[in-house]
Amino acid sequence: MRVTMTSVATTRHPNEDFTGALPAAAVLIDGAGIPGTASICRHGVAWYANRLGGGLLGLLSLDRGLPSLLAEAIEQVTDAHRDTCDVADPISPSATVAVLRLSGGLAEYLVLGDSFLVLDPAEGEPLVVSDPREVIISRSYEPAIRAAAPGSDERHRLLRDLRANRNRPGGFWLAKDDPRAADEAITGSRPISGLTGAALLSNGAGRIVDRFGLTDWPGVMAVLASSGPAEIIRRVRRAEARHSVVFDDATIAYCTGLAET
Repeated sequence: MRVTMTSVATTRHPNEDFTGALPAAAVLIDGAGIPGTASICRHGVAWYANRLGGGLLGLLSLDRGLPSLLAEAIEQVTDAHRDTCDVADPISPSATVAVLRLSGGLAEYLVLGDSFLVLDPAEGEPLVVSDPREVIISRSYEPAIRAAAPGSDERHRLLRDLRANRNRPGGFWLAKDDPRAADEAITGSRPISGLTGAALLSNGAGRIVDRFGLTDWPGVMAVLASSGPAEIIRRVRRAEARHSVVFDDATIAYCTGLAET
């Protein structure tokens, strides 16, 4: 398998995304930061994303299911800062996760949170895998949050209520301090023989489709095949600037030659 990776950070903080690959696997982590995180975790979101991603890559050669491996990686990174940071606090570092692993003639996948994983078949539409629960719940709060004055007690209350939906039944799930979140990931597999490629995208890169509508997912895969990940991110940055949208870290891992692994 050949993997082309591109990651472009914002100018506001260190890159909080991570991507890495093995000969038969790829991982993308999109770190989630909340204002005030530094007060309860001295390491920060970028550290969490890198430790989680590196740990998960190191486990992917084991003959176990992807949720089990993600759970172990979450436990490892949590143990690494449990004694120095308040890992259980609602604003401690967390992340979304996308994993592709080629094994036994199958392309296995896992997605936790609002990152994207796309499997591109030789015939038909791409399979797009993402977890919409955080987006759905967050959108239900958006009108009230926008109406509340910045810094007001009401705004803080609404944000606390939104965060209280994290990693709980009926809410949304991310990698954080509880390994059981891995059981909530979306998983599946497809035969490798029918695939021409695959892509893992952070939500900052996925904006090209779900926020700006500059193309559809077949279009994304066509651009990746012709021009590579950097072109997708270039188009996202132009749209963010045009619409005065705050930049987000944008990361893509584009995988080809799956059947050659």
